[in-house]
Amino acid sequence: MTYIPTPISSYYLSTAISYGNLFKEIFSPLLAVSSSTDLSRTIYLQVNNNQIWKRCLNSNHREKLNSELRLRLMYDRYFDVTQELRDLYEDKDGLRKADIQTLSGPNEFNEFYDRLKQIKEFHRKHPGEICVPMSAEFEKYKEMRERPEEANAVLIDFSDEEGYGRYLDLHDVYKKYLNVKGVPRIDYLTYISFFDRLYDISRDKKGIAYKAYLEELLGYLENFVSRARPIVDLEEETKEALAKFETQWTQGTFPGWGREAASALAHGGAHLDLTAFTAWEELASLGLDRLKSALLALGLKCGGTLEERARRLWATKANHSKSFAKTAAWGHVPPALSEKLKEIATLEARIYRLSELVKEHREATIENVQRRQARIGFERDEDDTDADKDATGAENGQNEEDDDIPYNPKNLPLGWDGKPIPYWLYKLHGLNMYYSCEICGNQTYRGPKAFQQHFSEWRHAHGMRCLGIPNTIHFAHVTKIEEALALWQRIRTMKEAERWRPEVEEELEDSVGNVVSRKTYEDLKRQGLL
Repeated sequence: MTYIPTPISSYYLSTAISYGNLFKEIFSPLLAVSSSTDLSRTIYLQVNNNQIWKRCLNSNHREKLNSELRLRLMYDRYFDVTQELRDLYEDKDGLRKADIQTLSGPNEFNEFYDRLKQIKEFHRKHPGEICVPMSAEFEKYKEMRERPEEANAVLIDFSDEEGYGRYLDLHDVYKKYLNVKGVPRIDYLTYISFFDRLYDISRDKKGIAYKAYLEELLGYLENFVSRARPIVDLEEETKEALAKFETQWTQGTFPGWGREAASALAHGGAHLDLTAFTAWEELASLGLDRLKSALLALGLKCGGTLEERARRLWATKANHSKSFAKTAAWGHVPPALSEKLKEIATLEARIYRLSELVKEHREATIENVQRRQARIGFERDEDDTDADKDATGAENGQNEEDDDIPYNPKNLPLGWDGKPIPYWLYKLHGLNMYYSCEICGNQTYRGPKAFQQHFSEWRHAHGMRCLGIPNTIHFAHVTKIEEALALWQRIRTMKEAERWRPEVEEELEDSVGNVVSRKTYEDLKRQGLL
């Protein structure tokens, strides 16, 4: 019996065919291949080598980048659907075999009507359900090429410094680089040109801070490549870089990590072959300095007495042959230290590969930074020239304004610029109200604020002094001379009544013990009655 494809298999088959037709329609002028698998691989290689976009001379940068992003999405979608279709035909879950057995049995018509019943039941429960074929998704990508507004749309997030994938933005990484001790201090422009020359940095400077800097630099480069060159397969590039690194590391030819200078990383320690010794007492005869050097070469604690050092070194004899083979290959570097150094070298290898991918972007970034620096300096000169012109014009304008009388029909006060203040400000401060003071010689004050302040000014104090009245708080808000004199007389009367009079209020005691006033006491004393 002939196999009838199930709806699921037909769905994926039509999807794969639609993707293949779309790819052939897009790239048929450029590529001529037979199978869809060869087609997808050739497309990837062509795009990865920048063969396709070099022919799009009439497109701008944003259109090219958006086209690469859409192409990457289509390629990933095509690959995923093809993979699902292959898994479906391989029948890993056994559903295809079960369908064949069911349809090829004696009750094939019963199975057919059962499935038809299930389909009708589904549509009865979901009457408005619409099945949108995946070919509609491909048609949408096809229509995007014909609409210019879609070509210039912002599909990827970039910072202002990156210019939608044109330039690198290494300012944060540059700050991290400056925090690494021992590295040369260079400016940002020089750093862009030499950030991948990691082999020039001394090995003894490649510590924890240096590793953190490499991780941040690697993270930014991977993120930028994934956004600025979406068609590049980072996983494949990383695998190739690591494979090349392993070969160079084994041979000792990786840039900046040759074997000839590796012994400097052992802090000056010299390896000691323990096979020639039979007991730790023989090691003690070598002395403190030699034992310290051997312990340093193994990355062990080198302090203590002569006996402690000898016993500590003798305890490593069991693993001596294995560790000696590893350390001898890398200039007596301890195994633990060698692994840490290899991790740092691995990061450098990945950075070397990514720096090759962003070579054009780095050159464009250098030109952009130089252009911006030159433009900023030129603009600074223009600003200085404009400032001088403005200062000269201001002096000339000031002389002209001094000769002009401002138009002020409401007699408004003048502001700091010599012009009348706004009328709403004039009303807000109550400058339309006038207060006169007779004590100040009928001087008129505009506004409550000026009137309140004049009581403590010299003019009002001089008028009060001429009247013989002290300028105290009792006379606040008193502006009439008659009122001020009457108030002063009343205050004097109150003060006089409150004044202490000793002849009346002072009390004295006579010889008998009677208490009398001072006046009475003086009278009795003169009469001799006391």
